[in-house]
Amino acid sequence: MFLPKQNPLLLYYILPLPPTFHVQYLPAQFLQDLFYLLLILTPCKLVVSQVFQNANFFFTPKLSILLKSEPPSYKVASKYPEWQSAMLDEYTALQRQQTWSLVPPPSNHNIVGCKWVYKIKRKPDGSVARYKARLVAKGYHQQAGLDYDETFSPVVKPATVRLILSIAAQFRWSLRQLDVSNAFLHGLLKEDVYMVQPQGFVDSSRPHHVCKLQKSLYGLKQAPRAWFERFTSQLLVLGFTASTADPSLFIYRSSSTVIFLLVYVDDIIITGNSPSALSSLVQQLATSFELKDLGPLTYFLGLEVDYSATGFFVHQHKYASDLLQKYNMWDCKPCSTPCCTSVKLTKQIGTPLPDATTFRSLVGALQYLTFTRPDLAYTVNSLCQFMHAPTDIHLSAAKRVLRYIRGSLHLGLTFSPGSLQLHAYSDADWAGDPDTRRSSTGYIVFMGTNPLTWVSKKQSTVSRSSTEAEYRALASCAAEVSWLRMVLHDLGISLWSPPTLWCDNVSALALASNPVFHARTKHIEVDYHFIRDRVVRKDLQVRFINSGDQLVDILTKGLALGPFSKLCGKLLFASRRISLRGHDKIHEKAPDPSSHDKDGKYTWPSVIGSLTAST
Repeated sequence: MFLPKQNPLLLYYILPLPPTFHVQYLPAQFLQDLFYLLLILTPCKLVVSQVFQNANFFFTPKLSILLKSEPPSYKVASKYPEWQSAMLDEYTALQRQQTWSLVPPPSNHNIVGCKWVYKIKRKPDGSVARYKARLVAKGYHQQAGLDYDETFSPVVKPATVRLILSIAAQFRWSLRQLDVSNAFLHGLLKEDVYMVQPQGFVDSSRPHHVCKLQKSLYGLKQAPRAWFERFTSQLLVLGFTASTADPSLFIYRSSSTVIFLLVYVDDIIITGNSPSALSSLVQQLATSFELKDLGPLTYFLGLEVDYSATGFFVHQHKYASDLLQKYNMWDCKPCSTPCCTSVKLTKQIGTPLPDATTFRSLVGALQYLTFTRPDLAYTVNSLCQFMHAPTDIHLSAAKRVLRYIRGSLHLGLTFSPGSLQLHAYSDADWAGDPDTRRSSTGYIVFMGTNPLTWVSKKQSTVSRSSTEAEYRALASCAAEVSWLRMVLHDLGISLWSPPTLWCDNVSALALASNPVFHARTKHIEVDYHFIRDRVVRKDLQVRFINSGDQLVDILTKGLALGPFSKLCGKLLFASRRISLRGHDKIHEKAPDPSSHDKDGKYTWPSVIGSLTAST
């Protein structure tokens, strides 16, 4: 398209648009691209507004939202006072942290570039919280072995987050959220890294100098690693120890105080038995880092936490709503199940999509929604196997998931007081994949009535019998339970009895309990037999459950409305009733799925001994 540089008003006559039209009839992306294009072509944003008026635009709230969109470049952002202020705040923070020093450019070192990145931080209700500008190094200019070595940084596992929520609900501990401002700037660099001066803040007296980085910066390959090491070292000084099972979980124990801390990059959750100790910890961390105390935990990595007299209700209503809006499915007709049981998805079904970007983006976004929605796990996992070559049928199946989400925005997870005992349900769908004939593994692990972790995935090998498929699923479940026991041990919590694994296949239970080998089972890999060792050592116990009471059918196969609704009610325990217009109604507790857990409830006096015994 020819773009006039002298008079942006000519752009209106070149674009294939009618002389009069309404903003709401045009795609939002088109309007955004047009708006940014005009901003680049003309130095005055008032002229841009005049262009829109001359083109007979009827200004609506949608257009006002576009005027507050995130700018794509420094040239656009520099025209707005709010973004200028945001960049100045970021630059001031960098100077205060002594992130770099200006030096003449070295002749024998790589010099990386940098750019400004802009983000509008929003509240859970979608309103603007603040404008954030971040200076990012172009780490893709770095050379491995020369500019960096180690880059990996651990983040807290989803199961660990749910475990801490369950423990906090059990003892009615408060949950507090912290945010470290400019977290990556606190990391100390071990290598010599040089960077060009940031755009808009070039030193006029030394314009040809470069920045020698003393501390890490966003975009550097080693920045996450440097920050995590810096934060970990400070926690160790304060008396914390890192969990061996999850390095992003830190524990502090004294004779009377217990504190658990979770870290996901720069987002931190703390909980413990002493509110005063938590406040003291926040003050101590604030002396070393620029810290924001966000108060009670309400919004963490897209998770929303609501409080009630019986515990916590965790959901992703905002994330799901944004997803529906993004893919223009907010006004769709809701459906009752996430997948159609009459159509089996295969690689050959349907017509290949000319562009797979939308499908891949949608399925990737749906994966994150399974953090609080186990009812979506099987369907989303099934869609993931078609990422390389999706068809129109696969895209329709993904949009059906959105239709189901539209009618079930109210669903979420409740964490309430109860037993600390672990129990799990394991199941498999033998040879369920029509393309490979591989089986599906599904399991879910509870602490009392609180779900900690669940999995729906295709097995890595073809099973020769349903017994083998169930046995492999049982072994995978046992591995997850063993890992959770390690986390509990690090937390100082001892279980009164071995965790129970419920399975509806008698032959698989016999194989797990007895060293029986014959022609149908002797080929099973040795690593799957570790469950037998756990049973012999009484670290686990396996029990039979009727197929009608099996909870994880929802994780291994597509179900009709009747059984799906029954299992969904047992897994999601709570609903935040929301009408299709999005108005919150009430909280409701659903049936207890743990009918097979006969152990008594823990009370604080009975557990404090195990929590503090190692101090």
